[in-house]
Amino acid sequence: MTDKTALITGITGQDGSYLAELLLEKGYVVHGIVRRASTFNTQRIEHLYRDPHDPEARLFLHYGDLTDGTRIAGLLERLRPDEVYHLAAQSHVRVSFDEPEFTGDSTGLGTTRLLEAVRTTGLPCRFYQASSSEMFGASPPPQHEGTAFHPRSPYGVAKVYAYWATRNYREAYGMYAVNGILFNHESPRRGPTFVTRKVATAAARIKAGLEDVVYLGNLDARRDWGYAAEYVEAMWRMLQQDEPDDYVVATGVSHSVRDFVEQCFAHVGLDWRDHVRFDERYLRPTEVDDLVGDASKAERILGWRPTVRAPELARLMVDAEIAALSPAPAAPVGAPAAPSAPELVGR
Repeated sequence: MTDKTALITGITGQDGSYLAELLLEKGYVVHGIVRRASTFNTQRIEHLYRDPHDPEARLFLHYGDLTDGTRIAGLLERLRPDEVYHLAAQSHVRVSFDEPEFTGDSTGLGTTRLLEAVRTTGLPCRFYQASSSEMFGASPPPQHEGTAFHPRSPYGVAKVYAYWATRNYREAYGMYAVNGILFNHESPRRGPTFVTRKVATAAARIKAGLEDVVYLGNLDARRDWGYAAEYVEAMWRMLQQDEPDDYVVATGVSHSVRDFVEQCFAHVGLDWRDHVRFDERYLRPTEVDDLVGDASKAERILGWRPTVRAPELARLMVDAEIAALSPAPAAPVGAPAAPSAPELVGR
């Protein structure tokens, strides 16, 4: 247990929810930044939430946006976190081609705004930047911390900017700032438009007779897929080291999209070729052919290694989709109502 305080940007996302779970288990007080919207997008963390008036509450949410540096600085000054985990971004690679300016502003410049807010407030916190294997792009595998960057999308370009901004603030101002270069990591909490979740959902729904086909793009692209719930442990370990450094986090094995599709459909007893159709709209203008991470540095220094590989991950995700299709048991008479959406403090 600890008396530390952490701030997570992107807490409502896949990684943010798993990281919040991990930090709460370790005794942290956790603050998360949530973008204001007319609808709530907090379902991934609702199981962690307690009313902020509860004296036992240790998770608190605050409105904020990476395009508003003044608001970010104000939150840092008031919350005074010991650790900042910067996970928020426009993170969909295909969408970044359609919205390159927004991707650069939120994913790239958003990191600089947060780093500058830490610097100007004089906060002696430790800073984690969520970097990405998409920065390597066309560089041949396996990719490690010394591999040259060759991004192939506006998202990858923005992440390279954020990576070097983090390095620069570390070197120029002596900040404890690290880059976690995470290769593809998935889970049942992945957004529904990402290919792994899309395929897992389709396999479950087609097996249940709710759909017949799913449309996909490039099946030949190869990725190093791991389990997001394991990868957040590596994030935390990076900020517990005596000196800041940058680390690749990966399984070291790549599979094609076709492999993942076949594994998902085979798990429910279906032949994927009967149900998968090609749609060129899902192709990228420039493709990343093969990403395979060399995480030997993380294993050596952080003591971190993955246990879930792509085949297990495919089965895990499909099983979660099948469970989600099962009818929920009826609540007993007199049972309390389901919790309302989390209340945000410090509006």
